[in-house]
Amino acid sequence: MNGGGSQISIELGADCVGTRLDSAIAARAPRLSRERVKALMLAGAITDANAAPLANPSARLGAPMTAFITLPAATTATAQPQDIPLVVAYEDDHLIVVDKPAGLVVHPAAGNGDGTLVNALLHHCAGQLSGIGGVARPGIVHRIDKDTSGLIVAAKSDVAHEGLARQFAAHSVNRRYRAIVAGHPLPQNGTVTGNIGRSSRDRKKMAVVDEAQGKHAVTHFRTIERLIGATLIECRLETGRTHQVRVHMSHIGHPLLGDPAYNRGKSVHRDTLNRLDFRRQALHAAELGFIHPVTNADIALTSAMPPDMQELLSRLRV
Repeated sequence: MNGGGSQISIELGADCVGTRLDSAIAARAPRLSRERVKALMLAGAITDANAAPLANPSARLGAPMTAFITLPAATTATAQPQDIPLVVAYEDDHLIVVDKPAGLVVHPAAGNGDGTLVNALLHHCAGQLSGIGGVARPGIVHRIDKDTSGLIVAAKSDVAHEGLARQFAAHSVNRRYRAIVAGHPLPQNGTVTGNIGRSSRDRKKMAVVDEAQGKHAVTHFRTIERLIGATLIECRLETGRTHQVRVHMSHIGHPLLGDPAYNRGKSVHRDTLNRLDFRRQALHAAELGFIHPVTNADIALTSAMPPDMQELLSRLRV
């Protein structure tokens, strides 16, 4: 669907009679979401066999027909493709899951205009992006911090983007992190609940705030291994807020080792981190599970802890 645009035809059979037009068309155009179909209808880009516009998305189909969709060429994304190596955990025509290394920024922004995951995906997925909202770009529906490693999913098509976003909004996506935190949590397993918003002391940081502020956030944690002055834990996210694991674990007195924002660190940890030249929060997105938004297959992926965290873990073992 890139390039000069194209036209496709959609057969709406007897089984579609009585169904909303936008829903019926979207169900038979596997790379277009209902919202994208609605926008195309309102733009006059979907017609019947007599070239009459089908401009009312909520109209009910009265009889079987053929709908013709004129797809404009997806506009070029503002970010530029860059040949940055990627470790691909899963990929098909609709989406891609990348095992992101620590240090790679997800989105271009002030100070990080290129060299990001988006730039890498634009190169890797060249010719495969059907246009999300009319733009040839990867649809990233969640983020992980620059210095957090692990699994992140991006959509290639509009319908995949909408389906993934719906699952993230419903908190039905399985996201589990491995983290090395200071101290030994008691109880060993628990749940941290607390709204997360901008810190009143430092606007670059997040903090647990009053219920009337910020956004609801829930993190479930469990101890995996007790270490010297530290603990390897698993965190399961019920919500997905900025810096959620880092903020919640710091809030209960067990900040992540190496975290430059939320942990000043005890001397024993600081010495160990310096010897290893470990300069990031010890956090890894280890598991990602969701229902494929197009095929309905159950996607469950895991990522091994990267070497820098493995080495830190080894140094801290009793």
